[in-house]
Amino acid sequence: MSSAPHPAFTYADLFAGIGGFHAMLEHGGGHCVYVSEIDPKARRTYALNWIDPLPASARPQVNSDITTATPEHGRVDVPAHDVLAAGFPCQPFSKSGLQRGMDEARGTLFWNIARILEDRTPAVVMLENVRNIAGPRHRHEWDVIIRTLREIGYRVSNRPTVFSPHFLPPNLGGTPQVRDRVFILGTFIGPNQVAAELAAGIVPEPVVLRAPVNGWSVDDWRTEWILDDDATVTDLEHYQLTDAEREWINVWDDFVARHHHSTGGKLPGFPLWADHWVTESRLDPFELDGMPAWRKTLLVKNARFYDEHRKIINAWLVAHPQFGSFPASRRKLEWQARELESLWDTVMHFRPSGIRAKAPTYLPALVAITQTSIYGPRRRRLTPHEAARLQGLPLEFTFGSQKDPASYKQVGNGVAVGAAWHVFRTHVEQNAPDLPSRLVDSVLGASRTPETAVSSTRTG
Repeated sequence: MSSAPHPAFTYADLFAGIGGFHAMLEHGGGHCVYVSEIDPKARRTYALNWIDPLPASARPQVNSDITTATPEHGRVDVPAHDVLAAGFPCQPFSKSGLQRGMDEARGTLFWNIARILEDRTPAVVMLENVRNIAGPRHRHEWDVIIRTLREIGYRVSNRPTVFSPHFLPPNLGGTPQVRDRVFILGTFIGPNQVAAELAAGIVPEPVVLRAPVNGWSVDDWRTEWILDDDATVTDLEHYQLTDAEREWINVWDDFVARHHHSTGGKLPGFPLWADHWVTESRLDPFELDGMPAWRKTLLVKNARFYDEHRKIINAWLVAHPQFGSFPASRRKLEWQARELESLWDTVMHFRPSGIRAKAPTYLPALVAITQTSIYGPRRRRLTPHEAARLQGLPLEFTFGSQKDPASYKQVGNGVAVGAAWHVFRTHVEQNAPDLPSRLVDSVLGASRTPETAVSSTRTG
């Protein structure tokens, strides 16, 4: 966090989590003047990393419930600022059709954001949400958000900016995580100018495209780049696999090896359900017709797979009599690892639907509650610190003595720093004539690479 007496720009960080927006706005030369986060554990992590190291005079105002700072009448209890950033929750809006804009947003947390924008009119607003916010099920909510921002005076596209950090190369702050998020960027130009531009048919495009940047190939990612050296991981054994987990993987790994040795090819992409490996002739067509189409298709595919590879399967089952006592979800394998020849070369997830194996390039999105990724070559799960690095948080980021479940949850709820920085910087560049020159100069003068884990440590 900038502690300069005269920063290039100031910002408010709402629904702040553990500071993803803070990391990228600090990188751009900003100074945080206001933080709001309702979760006490996340607020402590935020303070530990971004507030406590500062002298008292440079610390932001901290709020634990944004609804207390945004009264319906009167000025909001938020200091003036140049940029408002918010990874806001989205609640349903009324569909009565009797209200519009600010009125219809009333009672939702977006309304509290709108009240701040209405009262403080920061030069830039940056909102972040899950991709579904711009999907057909939330079309009404999306329309209310865009209409409200325009009524307050923000130039904003009515089409979502969707972006993921794995589309960015490491030297621009990307990380190996598929995490599509919707970003809504607005520049304050006043309601009259907004109306005039709309009347003239001037509507901004999405800030960036959902596509790789600068020719980057997403398959060039390597999970290894965000991992800490095992020798530096405190309580390493806590993240290593249990004996039972190793056995599940070893038994399936033997099947992968036998299949590859016999066929020379890769496993099929559909889920393998060992409990349903029977000859197709044994399938009851009347039972199949009573099933959902997806399940019927899977059972038929598994039966045909068994018919084709019966000799391999039967020999494998004889070699591993313990397989039948595995939990039901561990008697299923979802192979998405292409031509790899061993489970131990993949990234795995123990899911209710089975053991999923993927190539060790980019990882699925971190979410608040999930199966933590297992990096096969290291025989262990990702640590919370590595999960934070996957979000692009700085190398020195810490959770203190917090328990791991809370840390994983906080990271999963966060914003990817590199993706946010790329979208924000591009928006500032596109809207430079209508923004304060000190903000533009600071943001565009900052390195294109935020201080992310991958850009700092990549060696391959």
